[in-house]
Amino acid sequence: MKARILVISILFSLFALIPVVAQDKPDAVYLFKVGKYEDAVTVCLQEIQETPQNIESHVVLGWSYLKLKKYQEALDAGRKVLKFSRYDQRGSQIVGEALVFLGQVEEALKYLGEYVTISPTGERIGRVYWLMGECYILLREYQNADIAFSTAVYHEQNRADWWARLGYAREMAGDNDWSLKAYDKALALDGNLTDAQRGKERVGKKQPG
Repeated sequence: MKARILVISILFSLFALIPVVAQDKPDAVYLFKVGKYEDAVTVCLQEIQETPQNIESHVVLGWSYLKLKKYQEALDAGRKVLKFSRYDQRGSQIVGEALVFLGQVEEALKYLGEYVTISPTGERIGRVYWLMGECYILLREYQNADIAFSTAVYHEQNRADWWARLGYAREMAGDNDWSLKAYDKALALDGNLTDAQRGKERVGKKQPG
């Protein structure tokens, strides 16, 4: 009888340990959300080694590399995502963003456009349109940049830096009145934003009398 009780006690002790072990396993998504990007990369690489086709691990890996400004690594991770699921909008965003910072803007627009088509209300839609605007600025397509930045600030209206970029696109397109409105909005959100201050000053000098 005592032996049976002892066995049962041991079993209960083992079962009690199972949740603790599960909780101790690192969570890459959590690490990413709290800004521990290096740790998230380490966990994702371990997960991928165990399960190479784990698409979620490749996604978080790509996001983490973007935050770390390791754009070639992010590009490789994003392409892995698209290899497993060609029209996964997260893969399109990772690849598109990485290509922007690698200077391949025309190819970047292709993937950013895919994100817009696949996920027009996705959680990263504002950022994607901002990136598209930056691409169009580099290509000197200022009206397209205006459209992209306008859409970006529609989705995220409190981004002063994006409003300043919208002002710049309009300034470059020669649309001074609307450029001033964008710069004013940027300064209303952040009165110390240098790009908006200088932009407003430049445009103000171009205005008649």
